[in-house]
Amino acid sequence: MTTQEKIQVLREELRRHNYNYYVLDKPEIDDYTFDQKLKELQALEEKHPEFYDANSPTLRVGGQITKNFATVKHESRMYSLANSYSQEDLEDWETRLKKLVDGEVEYVCELKYDGASISLTYENGELVRAVTRGDGVQGDDVTNNVKTIRSVPLKLKGDFPAKFDIRGEIVLPLAGFVQMNAERVEAGEEPYSNPRNTASGSLKLQDSSEVSKRPLDCLLYSIVGENLNIKSQFESLEKARSWGFKVPDVAKKTASTAETFEFLNYWDEHRHDLPYETDGVVIKVNSFQQQEELGFTAKAPRWAMAYKFKTEQAETVLEKITYQVGRTGAITPVANLDPVQLAGTIVKRASLHNADQIEKLDIREGDHVYVEKGGEIIPKIVGVDFEKRNPDSEPTVYITNCPECDTELIRQEGEAQHYCPNDIGCPPQIIGRIQHFISRKAMDIEGLGGETVALLVNEGLIQSYADLYDLKKEQILPLERMAEKSADNLIKGIGTSMKVPFERVLFGLGIRYVGETVARKLAKHFKNIEALEAASEEELVAVDEIGERIAQSVVSFFAENENRNLVSRLKEKGLQLELDASVLENQTEKLKGKTFVISGVFTKVSRTELKKMIEDNGGKASGSISSKTNFLVAGENMGPSKLEKAEKLNVPIISEDEFLIML
Repeated sequence: MTTQEKIQVLREELRRHNYNYYVLDKPEIDDYTFDQKLKELQALEEKHPEFYDANSPTLRVGGQITKNFATVKHESRMYSLANSYSQEDLEDWETRLKKLVDGEVEYVCELKYDGASISLTYENGELVRAVTRGDGVQGDDVTNNVKTIRSVPLKLKGDFPAKFDIRGEIVLPLAGFVQMNAERVEAGEEPYSNPRNTASGSLKLQDSSEVSKRPLDCLLYSIVGENLNIKSQFESLEKARSWGFKVPDVAKKTASTAETFEFLNYWDEHRHDLPYETDGVVIKVNSFQQQEELGFTAKAPRWAMAYKFKTEQAETVLEKITYQVGRTGAITPVANLDPVQLAGTIVKRASLHNADQIEKLDIREGDHVYVEKGGEIIPKIVGVDFEKRNPDSEPTVYITNCPECDTELIRQEGEAQHYCPNDIGCPPQIIGRIQHFISRKAMDIEGLGGETVALLVNEGLIQSYADLYDLKKEQILPLERMAEKSADNLIKGIGTSMKVPFERVLFGLGIRYVGETVARKLAKHFKNIEALEAASEEELVAVDEIGERIAQSVVSFFAENENRNLVSRLKEKGLQLELDASVLENQTEKLKGKTFVISGVFTKVSRTELKKMIEDNGGKASGSISSKTNFLVAGENMGPSKLEKAEKLNVPIISEDEFLIML
């Protein structure tokens, strides 16, 4: 046997033993024998670097240093999930689904593990990239660290596709978490607060050899890619398992909400028997064809729902109520609590939402309050123990002036929150607007973070996002923690941001109620900032899915001289305030005023491409047939109910080819 063959045999043997131990939990050899084989392979690889393999089992011990984690855009967006907390929520969801798809709907129920979301990319059966969820659009490349996790296969087996992404959670098993904390306490260090945050923090350690010492695990649940030749979610789980991935085997197919609730109730009771933390169940439509037909909202897939288990509750003392000012001037009251353990974390603060909530629950400083974490990132107060209330306590009087600039607060009719109207002179609003402007989904200015923005404002170097484009290197070099390279990166990042497309610049302006999706629709309709600036409320409301509240907000924004001046300055600096010519070339008004419903499987273009073609040519793509539908674009395997409804309403039914000819 040649040296190369010996190396290959050892690698394959170690991969098999690794899979048996960390995925199947059925070791065939003891740890000592495994370690001896690993040392033998390491020695051979050191002597023969010409046989290097980026996915060799020896690299699981780590050793690579990553000082700056590169930002990588996901080829397919990682969406959040809509949450439900009751049987009624799930029944309502099921009713909505059945209005949008034909035929029987089957579901897959999977446990929702509480960890750090990850996307793994495989090409030709080898792991090439591991990226954190980030903001869903892009995340951090943590490949070196993820390679140290033993349950992540570096090479696959079986009939895997040439290229695909697989998503899952990096988790820290409870036993490993307890052991890590015991070691930290013994060493005189602070214990970690909870497994989820520890798992997430582990992925961003600079030294991968340190990551390899942590007993992290990776549980996979979703395959994404083209030409996968997989027809359902349940089949995808079975396929992933056969390729070598660790896929929990508790997933179950159900045919109704009643069956789904049997699964939910069982695991709500037995979740504490699991080796990992789980906070609920994810219910997905099983058929990939039905998933494609249901599509996505701006934030979440319509075909999946996360059911959260009943939340844990804790009692503690509300020591003080303080008030925060957001970037839009919205005032948020915050309860500062006597620290209490809740759902694995120490809770010191909780949201009080608004004045109505405080009045409704009669919350006062000094009260013993009940705190829940639920689906909230920030815990909330859900009640007061009135029996423990001090008889001398006084009702909470909501503040009348801004806690930052002392401007008198306003509260518009129909609004739950109070607002500070001093958007030009209130520091948190100034800082918040600039932080929003530089955020990933907006300008994504590399080298500039939220803390640096606050520093620049507090030092008097900027007062608006337009001021960023006047900054000079010599102005920022004297700032705290600002070295030569950091200053260069910041100035370069600001310059690069001038190429960011119009719809993201529009989102970055921070117009109230104009989120990512609305910004895209407005950019596409009005084409440039001048047309949007001149638009009336009536013209704005005429845009698809733009209501009166958004229209009024846009008109109010451009009615302010300060805002028009900011936009004018951005224009002078060369930011993209009109749609790119290449985008405009592909847009027409051919389908203006026409509504299409797409159903079935298509051969020449995908459903996503069909929808984009409709919208790019002025039409509207709808999910359900109504009297307002102009055409039903019918593909293969279209369900009978959509066809029946189209015929009943006399909606013209056209094929994929007929639609393409129409364009």
